[in-house]
Amino acid sequence: MWSRAVLTDVEFVSQFSTELGRDYGVAKSYVRDVPTQALLLLRSFTHKLTDLLAESQGVEFDSPNLYDRIETLNSKRVIDVRITRALHRLRGDGNRGAHPEKYHLTSEQLLQLSEKSIKNLLKLIESLFKQVTRKSLPKYKFEAFDSFAGRDLCYRAIMDDDAEAQYLVGMSLKTRALMQQEQEQALEATSADTNSQESAATETLVKAQYWFEQAAERDMNAMHEHGVALIHGYNGEPDLVSGEHAVAKAAEAGVANAMALLGYFYQVGSETVAVDLSKAEFYLQKAADLEQSEAMANLGVLFYQQGNLLQANDFISQAAKAGFPHAQYHLALMLANGEGADIDLPVSGRWMKEAAEQGQLDAMFSRAQAMLNDDSATKEDLQQAESYLREVIKYGHSVPAMIELSIALADGMLGKIDVVGSAALLKLAKERANTEELAVINPLWDSLLQQIENVLSMSTQADELAALEKAQELLSG
Repeated sequence: MWSRAVLTDVEFVSQFSTELGRDYGVAKSYVRDVPTQALLLLRSFTHKLTDLLAESQGVEFDSPNLYDRIETLNSKRVIDVRITRALHRLRGDGNRGAHPEKYHLTSEQLLQLSEKSIKNLLKLIESLFKQVTRKSLPKYKFEAFDSFAGRDLCYRAIMDDDAEAQYLVGMSLKTRALMQQEQEQALEATSADTNSQESAATETLVKAQYWFEQAAERDMNAMHEHGVALIHGYNGEPDLVSGEHAVAKAAEAGVANAMALLGYFYQVGSETVAVDLSKAEFYLQKAADLEQSEAMANLGVLFYQQGNLLQANDFISQAAKAGFPHAQYHLALMLANGEGADIDLPVSGRWMKEAAEQGQLDAMFSRAQAMLNDDSATKEDLQQAESYLREVIKYGHSVPAMIELSIALADGMLGKIDVVGSAALLKLAKERANTEELAVINPLWDSLLQQIENVLSMSTQADELAALEKAQELLSG
């Protein structure tokens, strides 16, 4: 008697849905070598999954936005709160995959995120399997990730002159380079030796541009990226005219990212494009219709500048729901000020929290300030506030964040007094401050130095004396 073979994870998802099984297999194959593509494919998977869930219950969507779709399924009781959170988590992971450098991810963190997202998706399918298929949950075995897809892409790009493969290789290289640059910029304040990292990022960008150029005439996504590469000078000096022409060509071919960028050019003006707000609205709207979140946000800015706060709020809200952190931050401000909607401080707070969790620096600073000034803040809140401030200092070199953290460390607001850390931050802030910031720093500097000198005269503990003397040295230098 033959025993029934255990399904693989790809076969398991295919039993749930043939189309989604195919998509899952492709996404999983990219995890090791092109994790950004894996995460974007998982976001697309999530979009299709909402269609499947809606169809099974006769629910119709009135928005293409994935956030709205998930919330509609929840409100119609097609899914419970746990499934809703899982779908939003996959949506958020896809957003991080689109621009990992904006979320301050390293290559290792991006790989971990893509692997974790695959496993989270499997758990979600397990939870939904019986509801969707009306069958019992089968046993399956997860097969380890491999690097075959990456090798296949390289082979197709080189040996087959395959334009899609060349584009994906270029995107993988571009993502790696931008993350290298982002980490390098974060280290500028603490290390003078960034030449090796700069060289690595530059070399990787040159390789990315090569592959985009190879594919550009046959793949309009590659044409757009080739234009971006020329504009930013991946291969040396920027070529704004050629770059903008390439972006315009890709936009006319219907590439969402290119239409969003061309719309932005018309919004603010560029080397080859004069400001034309009607054309800006045209291209931004076409990109927004394809769920391009930056286009939604820029449409919101366009209407905001024209004084149309209702439409501004609508588009910025759409961008926020699509997962764009800058839009989430600005929506929080609009709701707090009653711009385009009634004042709603609880909802404003939730959007500020989500923007901060996604690495938006202004939101992180705002949340940290709120936590430090909240008398009911927990120990965990204060730890989060410190973490946010350190991230804002690391990636934004923010003088106000340096001042805020320096005060918190000196006053013991974080559960401990750290005069050395406080003095070091204040010194760094003074080196980077403008005139207005110096007006804040100077009295704090004098006050902290006086505090240190007062305690020095009374302290007898060797460790404390050493710390105080180090802090005094920092402020006296």
